[in-house]
Parts: sequence; C-alpha cells; structure tokens
Amino acid sequence: MADTALVVLVREAEPVVSDVRARYDPAAQLGVPAHVTLLFPFMPPAAVSASVEGFLRSWFAEYESFSVRFDRVCRWPQEAYLAPRPDVPFIALTRGLAAAFPEYPPYGGRHADIIPHLTVAQGSAAAAERGAEEMSAALAKAGPIQSICRSATLLANSAGLWQVMRTFPFAPGNHGEF
Repeated sequence: MADTALVVLVREAEPVVSDVRARYDPAAQLGVPAHVTLLFPFMPPAAVSASVEGFLRSWFAEYESFSVRFDRVCRWPQEAYLAPRPDVPFIALTRGLAAAFPEYPPYGGRHADIIPHLTVAQGSAAAAERGAEEMSAALAKAGPIQSICRSATLLANSAGLWQVMRTFPFAPGNHGEF
C-alpha cells in the first residue's frame, strides 16, 4: 500500500548503525535511512498536494533546528532503538503535526505516549536482543552519535521502496555544545 512518513533523518548515524540495521531492521532493506519518526502513517503520496506541501514547508520553518545526541540503546519487547537526547523537540514536532493532521495520529493511534526513537532492530525479541547487543558494542567503539537536525523529510513508499519525496528546512537555530 502506498504510504508516506514525516521523519527527521539522522545521516550522522549511518556509519554507526547501518550494519546493525541491515541485519535486524527490515525497513532498512526497503530504503528507509536512519531517522526519528515524527508522523507515520501519513497520507497516501497521491494526497500530498501543493497546498499540503506549502503548509508543511511554512509549518516546519517555524521550528528551529536543534542538536541531538544518541548515546544509549533501549528496548521494547520486539525492538531495539537509540534514544535521542533531548527528545523534547521530536515530541513537540509530533504533537504539532498530530494537531495539524488529526486524521493521521502518530503510529495510527496504537500508542498513548510519544517516545522518539531511532530504530536499529525490530521484528522479534531475538532480533531486538541481538541488535541491542551489537548496537551497544558499536556505540562503545564509535562513541555517541551527535547530529544537528536541520530539516524534516517526507518519505514515500509507492512501489515497495521508500524514497525522499520532499525536505522541509527548519529555521536556523543556536546550537550549543553536545
């Protein structure tokens, strides 16, 4: 089924997470880069009109870019992920998008809480456990992942693989030390 997602790409994470994601995250095999999800599922690609894009462009421009750090691996029963610090900007963006597009609640409304995360393994408890162990080792070797989040990205899956549909810059921010 054709779908879209609004995410913040974390390109700086790719060198550290790509091997683990390639083995334990099926989304990576479908072209999904390292990211923190803001809103998924979002509208079908065909419904993303010029007015929707215009709204998103101006809406995201109201938010300042921000620094983030990923230095700890967390778990859910069938998923391992990196937790961003701070997580507040991601929560604010997700809440704002959910208010602007109430017909598309985060994760289809399946979760009451918004817990920003960068998935590294999912699908089974065994995959999550192995992925968490390998990711912890990779972080210990590489050190924390640090990024400045400067934009949101609209990803689209129309033919089985996810691709960038549009990028929406944030306003310039004042970035302190990590």
